[in-house]
Amino acid sequence: MFNLKMQKLVVLYLLYFSINSSLNGQGSLDDIIDRYENFEESLNSSNSTGWSNNGPDKIIKKQNKYGTLFNQLELVNKEQLSDQDLINFEMLHYILSNEVFLLDFKSYLMPLNSEGGFITSMIYQSQNVDLNSEQAVNDYLKKLTDTKRFLLQQQKHLSQGIEEGKVRPKLVVENCLAIIGELIHDGPDDFFLLQPLLKKNIIIENTLKQDVFLSFKELYRFLNDDYLPNANVALGISKINNGNKFYAQRIRYNTSLNLTPEDIYNIGLSEVARIKAEMENLIVEIGFDGSLPEFIADLRDDQRFIAKTPEELLYYASWLSKKAEEILPRYFGKLPRLPFTVNPVPEDIAANYTAGRYSGGSMSSKHSGQYLVNTYKLESRPMYMLPALTLHEAVPGHHLQGSLAKELEGLPAFRSQYLSAFGEGWGLYAEYLGKEAGMYKTAYEEFGRLSYEMWRACRLVIDPGIHAKGWTRDQAIQYMRDHTSLSFYEIETEINRYIGWPGQAVSYKIGEMKIRELRIKAENELGDKFEIRDFHDLVLANGSIPLNTLERLVNGFINKRR
Repeated sequence: MFNLKMQKLVVLYLLYFSINSSLNGQGSLDDIIDRYENFEESLNSSNSTGWSNNGPDKIIKKQNKYGTLFNQLELVNKEQLSDQDLINFEMLHYILSNEVFLLDFKSYLMPLNSEGGFITSMIYQSQNVDLNSEQAVNDYLKKLTDTKRFLLQQQKHLSQGIEEGKVRPKLVVENCLAIIGELIHDGPDDFFLLQPLLKKNIIIENTLKQDVFLSFKELYRFLNDDYLPNANVALGISKINNGNKFYAQRIRYNTSLNLTPEDIYNIGLSEVARIKAEMENLIVEIGFDGSLPEFIADLRDDQRFIAKTPEELLYYASWLSKKAEEILPRYFGKLPRLPFTVNPVPEDIAANYTAGRYSGGSMSSKHSGQYLVNTYKLESRPMYMLPALTLHEAVPGHHLQGSLAKELEGLPAFRSQYLSAFGEGWGLYAEYLGKEAGMYKTAYEEFGRLSYEMWRACRLVIDPGIHAKGWTRDQAIQYMRDHTSLSFYEIETEINRYIGWPGQAVSYKIGEMKIRELRIKAENELGDKFEIRDFHDLVLANGSIPLNTLERLVNGFINKRR
C-alpha cells in the first residue's frame, strides 16, 4: 500500500512539474530559442566552404524542426515573460510562422526574381568575401568547387516547379537570362566568381575555372531552353498553384500586420489621392500653368536636373549625406559608431537595379556601410530626387537604423533579421523627417520627396493590382507614369521588381504610416512631455521588429510618461 501511495505521489509531482514548466514562459522560451539558434548555426556552418544546400533531406529536416519549435512556442505563457523576452517571443513567432508556411508551400521551387534571385546573391557574396588569410582562400576555393552542385540543385527545383505549377513569369526569367548573359560574356578567365582570387594574384587551376564557368553556361541553357518555354505569361503570383494563398501570406508577412490585399489596395487609393492634392498645390506655388501630368512631363525633359557625369551624381549624394548627418543630434539621443561611404551600384547589376540602396557593414568585419547610388542611365536619375533618396538609404534612414541595431548586445542572433515593414517604413519616415528638418531646399526637391512618397503609395495600388487583380504590366506602368515623376526607365525597373517580388513593395508605406501614426498618438497624449529624441530612440532601441510589437512598446512608453 505504501509503495502504491508513493507511486501516485511521484506521478502527481511529475505531472505538476510538467505543467509548471509549460507555464513557466521564461524557461521554455529560453530552451526554444537555444534549440532554434543551434539549428540555424548548424545550417549555416558550411556557408564559408559551400553555397546553401536545399536538398530533399535538408528540406525535411527544416520542416520537422521549424514545425516542432513553432508548436512549442505556441504553448509559452507570455504573461510571465520580461519585456525583452516578450519581444524575443513575438519576433521568433513571426519568423517561425513564415518559415513553416514557405516550406509547406515549397517556395524554394521559385528561387528567381526580377533582380536575379540566387544569382544576384552569388554576386554579392563574391564581392563581399574577405580573403585575408590562407584559410579564407582555401575555404573560398572549396566554395567554388561547390558551384556546380548548387546550380544543378536550383535547376532541379525549377524543374519541379514546372511540374507542380509554381513557375515564375517570362519577364522574370528573361531578366535573369540577361544577367547571366552579361556574366558569361567575356569567358572563364575573368569570371565574376574568380575576381576575389584574381585581385589577390592567386593562381586558379584551369579545371576549376572551366567547371565554374560551364556550370553557369548550363544554367543559361536550362533557363532559356527548358524553363522559359514553360514560364507564365501572366504576371501575378495568384496565377500559380495556390497563388492567392501565397500572396495573402506575403502581405501579412511583409507588413507584419493582419491586412489583406484588398485592405492594401484601398489604403493605396486613399494615399494616392491625398499626395496628389499636395502635389497640385505645390505646382501652383511653383507657378506652373498646367496640369500635374503636364508638369511631370516637363520635369522628365528638364536637363537642368540631370548630372553630366557619374561623378557629379556621386559628389552631390556625398554632400547631401554630410548635410543629413548635421541634423541628427536634433532628433536622436543615440547615434551609431559605424561610418558609411557613397559608392556606385556595381556595373554588372546596375541595369536592373533601383536608383539607390544601402548595403550594411560592421565594425567587426572592418567594412563601412555603403550608400549605393545608381549611375546607369544618368538621364533617369534627376538630381532633385537625391535628397529624399539620401535620407532614406543613408541617414537618418537605413544606415542609422541598421547600424544601431548591430550595436545591440545580449540578444539572440535571430533578432538581427531584417523586417521590411520596420526597416523600409523607417526609411520612408526618414524622408518625411527631412522635410521637418529643412533638408529640401527648393520646391523641386520637395516635389521629389512627394514623388517618392507617391511612388510608395502607388505600390499599394499596383502590387495587389498585379498579384490579386490581374493587372497587366502596361496598366501598372501607366498608373505609375500618371502619378509620379520617376523616369520611364525607373518605372519599368520598379514594375519588374514588383512582378518578381510579390508583396515586398507594400511594406514601405505601411511601415511609415504606422510609425507616423504612433508618433502622432504619443505627441497628442503626452503633450509637453513628448520629446522627439526619446521617441526616436525608443523606436530604434530594439532593432528591426514587427509593427504590432512596436505599437505595444510605444503604448507602454506613453503610459509611463503620462
